[in-house]
Amino acid sequence: MAVSRSNPTELSPAEAFAKHSRRGAHPKLTDFAGQLSFELDPFQRTACQALDAGRGVLVCAPTGAGKTVVGEFAVHLALQEGRKCFYTTPIKALSNQKYADLCERHGSDAVGLLTGDTSINGEAQVVVMTTEVLRNMLYAGSSSLDKLGYVVMDEVHYLADRFRGAVWEEVILHLPDHVQVASLSATVSNAEEFGEWLQEVRGDTTVVVDEHRPVPLWQHMLVGPRMFDLFGGETADRELKINPNLLRHTQQLARVHLPYGGRRGGPGNGKRKGPRPPRFAPPSRLEVLAGLDAAGLLPAIVFIFSRNGCDQAVSQCVRAGLRLTSEDEVAEIREVIDEHTANLPESDLSVLGFWEWREALERGLAAHHAGLLPAFKETVEELFVRGLVKAVFATETLALGINMPARTVVLERLVKFNGESHVDLSPGEYTQLTGRAGRRGIDVEGHAVVLWQPGVDPKQVAGLASTRTYPLRSSFRPGYNMAVNLVQRVGQDAARDLLEQSFAQFQADRSVVGLSRRVERNTEALSGYAEAMHCHLGDFDEYFQLRRRISEREKQLARQNRQSRRAEAAKSLEKLRKGDVISVPAGRRSGLAVVIDPGLEPMGEPRPLVVTEDRWSGRLSVADFTSPVEPLGKLKLPKHVDTRSPKSRRDLAATLRNTGLEPSTGRGRRRSDATDDAELATLRRALKAHPCHGCDERESHARWAERHERLRGENENLRRKVNATTHSLARAFDRIVALLTERGYLPAEAGEDGQVTRHGRRLSRLYSESDLLAAECLRVGTWRGLGAPELAAVVSSLVYESRREGLTPQVPSGPVSDALEATWRLWAELEDDERRHKLDRTREPDPGFAWPVFRWARGESLEKVLTAAETSGHELSAGDFVRWCRQVIDLLDQVREVVGVSDPVGAAAAKAVTAIRRGVVAAGAV
Repeated sequence: MAVSRSNPTELSPAEAFAKHSRRGAHPKLTDFAGQLSFELDPFQRTACQALDAGRGVLVCAPTGAGKTVVGEFAVHLALQEGRKCFYTTPIKALSNQKYADLCERHGSDAVGLLTGDTSINGEAQVVVMTTEVLRNMLYAGSSSLDKLGYVVMDEVHYLADRFRGAVWEEVILHLPDHVQVASLSATVSNAEEFGEWLQEVRGDTTVVVDEHRPVPLWQHMLVGPRMFDLFGGETADRELKINPNLLRHTQQLARVHLPYGGRRGGPGNGKRKGPRPPRFAPPSRLEVLAGLDAAGLLPAIVFIFSRNGCDQAVSQCVRAGLRLTSEDEVAEIREVIDEHTANLPESDLSVLGFWEWREALERGLAAHHAGLLPAFKETVEELFVRGLVKAVFATETLALGINMPARTVVLERLVKFNGESHVDLSPGEYTQLTGRAGRRGIDVEGHAVVLWQPGVDPKQVAGLASTRTYPLRSSFRPGYNMAVNLVQRVGQDAARDLLEQSFAQFQADRSVVGLSRRVERNTEALSGYAEAMHCHLGDFDEYFQLRRRISEREKQLARQNRQSRRAEAAKSLEKLRKGDVISVPAGRRSGLAVVIDPGLEPMGEPRPLVVTEDRWSGRLSVADFTSPVEPLGKLKLPKHVDTRSPKSRRDLAATLRNTGLEPSTGRGRRRSDATDDAELATLRRALKAHPCHGCDERESHARWAERHERLRGENENLRRKVNATTHSLARAFDRIVALLTERGYLPAEAGEDGQVTRHGRRLSRLYSESDLLAAECLRVGTWRGLGAPELAAVVSSLVYESRREGLTPQVPSGPVSDALEATWRLWAELEDDERRHKLDRTREPDPGFAWPVFRWARGESLEKVLTAAETSGHELSAGDFVRWCRQVIDLLDQVREVVGVSDPVGAAAAKAVTAIRRGVVAAGAV
C-alpha cells in the first residue's frame, strides 16, 4: 500500500522535467487534465495516477479541496475503456447534483440516475446512485453489474453513520475483485488504518492524504459588536496562540455580565447585596448579518441547531426589513422559484407558507433544514450556489449534504441537541461545519465566526479549531436482511468468513488491549470509592440501591400520572358545549374563556373555539389543560358569533368579566399516584428502617455511592466489550441465523450452500430498519384484507419515528387499529426472541404517522391533513410530511415487489403508492 501526503510547493527544474515525463506516462490523465479549466493539485494528480495504473485509491482531503475530480477521472477512464462506472453518494440530493454535473459534461445519453424513487437511463455507461441502490444490486446479482469497471464511493466516511454506515462496508466487501474503487473521504486521522483494511479486502490501494485547504480559513469570535481574530501568532513550538486581546476583553465582560437570559449564581446563591449585574445581550441576527454585509463577508451560512430557530431567524430579519438583494437579483430569484415550484398545487401554497418563503428569498434570506419541502430546499440550494441568496440559517444537516459553500460560516452556539441531550460540538463536527467557509475559485479566504457570550471560553473554541484528530469508526453489524442475503449468495460458512473481513472486526481486534487497561484502572478506582462510601452502621451499597429504586419508581409514577391527566382532559373537552365558561389554567391564554364552538370532530381530539377575557379568539387543544375541564358557568350566545369582529370579541370579553366568575386556582387536583402506591410505600419504609439512614455522613456516602455505581456500570460494559470483541460479528451472525431458522426463514437442516426458504427469499428483498417485522407481517398475513389507505397507515408504523416522546397518537378505528394491534403483538413476540438470542431489538412500531398518511391516501387536502396532525399533538412540517410519505412509499413498493400484485396485499400496496404519490409528495420527486 502506497501512502502519499501532498505538500504543494514550487517545482524545481528537475521536478518540472519529472512532471513532463509523468504526463507522457499517463496519456489518459493528460487528456482528462486538458479538459479542465484549472491545474490539478498534487494530491489529485497522485490519486488519478493510481487509478490509471489499475489500483484502488482512498483520498482524504478537507471540504472543498476538490476530491471529486478523482471520481470524475474514474468516470473518464470508464468511458475511454468502454466499461461502466457507478458513482455512489450517501444522499439523494447529492446524487441529483452529481447527475446534473456529469450530464452537462458527458451528455444525458451517457449518464443515468438511480435513487429510491427515481430511475433515469439506468443501463447507461455511467450511473449515479445512492449507495443503498448499489448494495441492493449486488445482493440481487443484477445484470447491470456486467462490464462494471469502476465504483466511486463519494463521502465514504459515512460508513461511521450508526444507522446507514453498514451499507458502505457491504458494497466494498461484495464488489467483484476486478472493480477499481475510488473512495473519497473527509479528513480523518486514521486514514492509514482505513487504507490498510482496503488493501486487505480490495487489493492494491493507494492512500492519498491532503490536509491543505485550498482556501485559507480565518477563525474569529464576535464579542458584542466587535470582531476579534481567534488566534494571534504562534508560540515558539509553532503552535497557534490565542489572541491576547480577545482573552482580555472576554474575561472583562464575563466578570460584569450575566449570561443572556440566565440567572446570577455563585457564592451567596444570588443573595449578594448591591446592584444586579446586567445581562449580556449578544448581537441580534440582524446586526450580525448587517455587520458581515458591511465587511464584505457575505454570503454566509449561520448554523442554528434548531429547525424552529432557523425559521424564526428568517422571520426576524424579514420583519426588521433587511434586504440583501438588488432589483436584478430579485428578478433572477423569481425565475428560479417559478422553475422549482411549478408543479406544486396552487391550493397548497398557503399551507406550505409559500408566500412568506418567497418574500424571504427575494430579500436574500432563507432557512435550510430537514423539515423543508424538497422543492423549497432545492430552490434554496440553487439560489445560494448562484450567489443570489446571501444568508442561510441552517441546521447541521447542511454540512453533511451537497456542495453549498459560503464565504463565511457563523456558529451561534457550540452546543447542539443530539436527540437525547444537549452536548458540546466535537472537533470533527466543528471542522465539518466551518469547512463550508471559503469558495474555491471565488474567495481568497474563508471566515468562521463564533458568537461569544458568558460561559463560552475562547480556549474551548481554539481547541475545537486546532484539533486534527477525527478517527473513522466503523458502525458495521449484521442484520436480518444482510444475513439472509449472505447465506443465499455464499452460504453460512463463507458468510461468517466475509463478516470477519469487515472494517468493524478489523478495528475491534485492535482495540482489546486499550480496553483491558481501562478495566484495570477502573477496578483500582472502584476500590477507593468503596472505601469512601463505607458506613460503620451498615451496608451502604444496599441502602443506596433502595434510594435508587425509590427514585425510579417515583419517575415511573409521574409519567403515568401525566398520561392519565392528558387522557382525562381530552375526555372532558368532548363534553363542552356552546356557551360554557371555562378556565384556561396557564400559558398566554390563561383566564376565563367562553366556548363558541366545541370543535368536535369524528377524527381527532376536540379543539374548542373560544373567546377569552383578554379578547383573544382561537382554538384550544388538550395541550392547554393540565387537568379535566369543568364548566364554571354558562353564557347565552347568539346563534352566530363572528369571532373575527373586534367589537364582538370586546363585548364577549366584557360579559365574561362581569359574570363574577373566578378562574380556577387549581385546588382540588387529585393526589399523585405516589401517595397511594404500595410498592413505593414499602420501599420508603425499608429506607427509613435501614441502619445507614441515621448516619451523619449519609449524603457524603451517597455521593461516593453514585460515583461507584456509575463507574461499576461503565466497567461492566467494558468487560462485556472485551469478552465480545474477538470474532464478535461472526457470533452475532450465528445468533441471527438461529433466530431466522426458528422462524422459518432459513432451513432447519443445513443443506446446500445458498439455501433459504420462500419466506427467506422475501426477507432478502425487504430493505428496512424493521425488515424482519415487515417479513413476519407478510408471513403471518397480518395485513390481509386492508384497503390501500389502511395498509399505508399500518405500514407507516414501521418507518415513522416521532420527534417527541410521551404522546399517545390516535389511530383510525376499525381495520387500521386492529392491524396495528396485531403488528404490535408480532413485534412484542419478536422482541422476546431477540432478547433470548441476545440480539439488538427491532424498533417498536410508531403509529404517529398513521392518521396523516391514512387521510392523505384517502384523498384529503394537505391543509386538512397537517391541521389534523397538529390537533392530535403530532405537528408536522410540510417537508417532514413529504419525507415520511416517501419512506412509506418506498416500503410499500418493496411489499408490492415481494408478494406481487396478484396477491391482495401486493395489490393494495400498489394502489396505496399511487394514492400517496400525488400533490406535494409527487412534486420534485426527481
